[in-house]
Amino acid sequence: MKSALRLALLSGIAALFTDCPSVQPWQRGRLAEYGMRPDRDPLTDGLMEHVFFSRETAHSGRNIGGGCGCN
Repeated sequence: MKSALRLALLSGIAALFTDCPSVQPWQRGRLAEYGMRPDRDPLTDGLMEHVFFSRETAHSGRNIGGGCGCN
């Protein structure tokens, strides 16, 4: 019982001291650069789309074709 109370207390203290960082105005320029974009590489995007298309069973990645890998 003491260990559960101690764990709950430590978890509560850790939650109080964690903070979500905010982006400062001078940091926004860096985050807006081309290298930080998730869609910056069309080859990788196409490969990942093919993987999701082939593995999805209900419908394909972009609602085209079947989920079995057939077109």
